[in-house]
Amino acid sequence: MTEHKTDTDILIVDDKPENLRLLSDILKSQGYGVRLLRKGNMVMSSVLNSPPDLILLDIMMPETDGYEVCRQLKADEKTCKIPVIFISALNDVVDKVKAFSVGGVDYISKPFHAEEVLARVKTHLTIQSLHKELQQKNAELEEKNIRLQEALDNIKNLQGMLPICSVCKKIRDDQGYWNQIEAYLKIHSDILFTHGICPECAEKTYGNEVWYKKRKQDCDRT
Repeated sequence: MTEHKTDTDILIVDDKPENLRLLSDILKSQGYGVRLLRKGNMVMSSVLNSPPDLILLDIMMPETDGYEVCRQLKADEKTCKIPVIFISALNDVVDKVKAFSVGGVDYISKPFHAEEVLARVKTHLTIQSLHKELQQKNAELEEKNIRLQEALDNIKNLQGMLPICSVCKKIRDDQGYWNQIEAYLKIHSDILFTHGICPECAEKTYGNEVWYKKRKQDCDRT
């Protein structure tokens, strides 16, 4: 059963039409979306116009070879994160080392097998997806840290010396106006208030006997 991956864009670059056709058929059979290019010097303009999720890149091409194409991709901040898998008939260790040194993430030797191509493509697309997810979560974390810092800054606004009236307990703000404590705190913080009465004030206001009787009634109701 074919898995649907049409939202995935893979760029294949090879100067041989038969290689393009074969790779395209392999990837399309699994539902991948593909783009084809036969010239290395056309890669940068194509990628900058529409960045793919992954690039399969041949090495031996006229005018601009795969090594140079990869160098150009990795030198541009807009394209440097796109994974590049080299596919080449060059099998010497020195060729593979050079492919990795210019920024390739993998190397598949020709003649290639469909199973190997699909396995490596799937692996690097998964890594790329996880990398993007991590970037998104880091961005979200950074945004949360900014909001937290703003909240801490708001709290700091309440620190230090506050001019408060010794009789009515109002606080003088920076403009010289006297505000009730509740009004001042609402302006300078996110504090929400609930109102009650402490035992000392209740006794002064209602008298000791009335206070305890009211308190007992409240407890009985709960």
